[in-house]
Amino acid sequence: MFHPIQWLCLKLSGYQAHKKSVDYLNFLLLRCTNILGTTYTVKNLELVPDNVPIIFVSNHQSMFDIPCIIWNYRRSHPKFVSKKELGRGIPSISYNLRHGGSVLIDRKDSKQALSAIKELGVYIQKYKRAAVIFPEGTRSRDGKPKRFSENGMKILCKYAPDAVVVPITINNSWKLLRFGKFPLGLGNRVEVITHAPLVVREYDFESLFTETENRIKIAVK
Repeated sequence: MFHPIQWLCLKLSGYQAHKKSVDYLNFLLLRCTNILGTTYTVKNLELVPDNVPIIFVSNHQSMFDIPCIIWNYRRSHPKFVSKKELGRGIPSISYNLRHGGSVLIDRKDSKQALSAIKELGVYIQKYKRAAVIFPEGTRSRDGKPKRFSENGMKILCKYAPDAVVVPITINNSWKLLRFGKFPLGLGNRVEVITHAPLVVREYDFESLFTETENRIKIAVK
């Protein structure tokens, strides 16, 4: 349903209308999981600043992390670094990734991937919007954090020097998919924790990366 809605919004009214349609698509995706007894608790949203570029850095447990971030942090206009395979064949999702400001990377082509992330950094610097990056690279199937890779975050910080890094910890979303895509898990308590922002200009990158990783991982339950 939302695929043609997105198309009409973008063609007739432009970016803002398209973004609003994507916001409500993700709101409804979350509400669908409420039917299964899933609840969502979002903490410390007030810590997210306005009118600055933002780099959201989060652990990654489930595909449901994405609607959680899009809806709850919608004020910041979050854009994603996604694998190119998601850019085709998925109604609504693929259209938004191609036309909503996110970037698609080829994991087998590091040069292309870094170039795309650079474009996203320039974009958020210019428009004071938000990039979302999952430094684990892939989902943790059991909730335990994997090794964080620094490359993507480093490029974003370089090309969005006015940004703040906002670490996010997500707990228990992996339980929604513990049995695969069907059946979905029942009665899960998903928690999203916003940590205090870190101003990019105030840190050397290694210190910034280490502090970001520590804040995220220490809150994983």
